[in-house]
Amino acid sequence: MPSVDDFLQAAWKVHQAGEPARARQLYQQAIDQHPNHANAWCYLGIALHDLKRYPQAIAAYERAIALHPHFPIAYNKLGNSLRYDFRPAEAEQAFQKAISLDPNYLSAHKNLGTLHAWQGASDLALQAYRRVAELAPEDAENHRNLGVLYLLRGDFARGWPEYRWRWKCREALQHRYPVPRWQGETLQGKTILLYAEQGLGDTLNFVRFAQTLKDRGANTMVHAQGNLSGLLRDLPWIDHYLPSNVRVEQPFDYHCSLLDVADILKIDSDHIPLSEGYLRPPAYLVPYWQRWFAELPSAGLRVGLVWQGNRDHQADTFRSFPLDTFRPLAELRDIQFISLQQGFGAEQLGDWPGPRPLLSLPEGTDQTSGTFMDTAAILFQLDLVITIDTSIAHLAGALGRPAWVLLNKMPDWRWMLQRDDSPWYDSLRLFRQATQGDWPGVVGQVKQALLARAL
Repeated sequence: MPSVDDFLQAAWKVHQAGEPARARQLYQQAIDQHPNHANAWCYLGIALHDLKRYPQAIAAYERAIALHPHFPIAYNKLGNSLRYDFRPAEAEQAFQKAISLDPNYLSAHKNLGTLHAWQGASDLALQAYRRVAELAPEDAENHRNLGVLYLLRGDFARGWPEYRWRWKCREALQHRYPVPRWQGETLQGKTILLYAEQGLGDTLNFVRFAQTLKDRGANTMVHAQGNLSGLLRDLPWIDHYLPSNVRVEQPFDYHCSLLDVADILKIDSDHIPLSEGYLRPPAYLVPYWQRWFAELPSAGLRVGLVWQGNRDHQADTFRSFPLDTFRPLAELRDIQFISLQQGFGAEQLGDWPGPRPLLSLPEGTDQTSGTFMDTAAILFQLDLVITIDTSIAHLAGALGRPAWVLLNKMPDWRWMLQRDDSPWYDSLRLFRQATQGDWPGVVGQVKQALLARAL
């Protein structure tokens, strides 16, 4: 009969295979048989954390620590769940305890740095990441974290070389081709394959560099998300658009990530090209949406709202909020709010408390023509978009349409720190949390700006 440790290892393999719910059941079975087994409680905490059941994960880790007080791994995991449960002071204590038990514990130092970063304490975050660099100079994840932090602070000269280490991280999607990776060589008359490496918003943000390279004489092939094909394939500076699930058969001379083009060109915050906008809506859809909006009652400003991003995004807990958070805006009688929310979050439309209904777009929007095709045309019928940090923000900026982006305390690095404008997009205005989780404060700022008509 296998030992409890063998049973836990087998359950861990299930967990690593992407089945945390099933693994949780197995860990619980081990605890039912061995209620005082500290490792079993720790494994249970990991599964609960991955299922986003943070309070229960915290309780499991605390039980593990009660059974085995000298347990740095449990303290480190506890800190992570406390961090996601918006309990930063307790999370810091947990990480510091893990480090006191094991001063060379890399994961605890990294997590402490990330905690400080998420709280907006970038100096303390740098201190923690630099300590990791002393302990493990070749740790790719830590170099990547340093790169993100430098870029966030606007120090692109330090940020790009560090962020380059992301390609050595385990989760990096490597591209191997029988031609060289572009390193800045002359592209006159050459064909370069440019590929997406992250999400839709990242592609919308960095596809501008295809035009930069086209202007340098390159033939440009863009290999990116298929659902962006309708929006991007006919751009005059993209010679050939290939959905990322299609094998590249055409010959090319160089390949490069769209994001790496910015690195190789040594782009900094003062010299970002095409910040005024570089995409355009599908011409055939604009008249349709002009007619659709013309049939609406006259209502002053037309403002689109987005409050929920992709739930699978690692930072979604911090960047999204319920529709009810926009409640103070519903009091503004001379504004017609229109939901641009699709998928998860749209089910909350019935909770809108305003004197005038929150309008929703017709069923099938962005489904018949393709992702963002209708939305791109719709943005030209709105006076303003108010959105969290999601792909709609990048779409609005790339189209040169006015949008206010609501940011958590420690946003994605592209939004940098402390400024209310974006060097990436001239048409965007940024509204930031003063403290982590303070969305009511951000919405209050937005309401005052709307009242002042500070568009």
